[in-house]
Amino acid sequence: MTTQLEHINVTVSDPHATAKWLCDTFDWKIRWQGAAINGGFTIHVGSDTSYIAVYSPKTPDAQTQNNYATVNGLNHIAVTVDDLDETEQRVLAQGFKTINHGDYEPGKRFYFHDNDNIEYEVVSYTS
Repeated sequence: MTTQLEHINVTVSDPHATAKWLCDTFDWKIRWQGAAINGGFTIHVGSDTSYIAVYSPKTPDAQTQNNYATVNGLNHIAVTVDDLDETEQRVLAQGFKTINHGDYEPGKRFYFHDNDNIEYEVVSYTS
C-alpha cells in the first residue's frame, strides 16, 4: 500500500495574503479557491500532488493556545526544498524572521513564523 499526505487545512486571518506569500516563497500555485464551511473562504495552494488549504471562517477567533503544549494543536508545517539558502532569502523577503537553524542528519533546516504565528520548518536534504 502506498500512502501520501495530500493536504493540511489551517485557519488563517487572510487566505489571500497567505496564499500569495506561499506561492511567492515556494513557487506553488493556487489549485482551487472558493466558499467554505461556516460562511468562510478557502484557498488550496501547493503543487500538483499536495497542498495547504488556507481557510478563514466568516469571523475568525484569535489564537489562544501554545500549540506545543496543547493536545490537538498544530506544532509546525514542514516543507522540503532543494536550495535552503535561496528559500531563506525568499522567506526574509516576505518580512519573516528565520530562527533555529540546524545542520544535522538527515538535512539542514530553519524555522519561521508567519503573520498568523503558524510555524514552518524548511528542510533541505540536498544543500
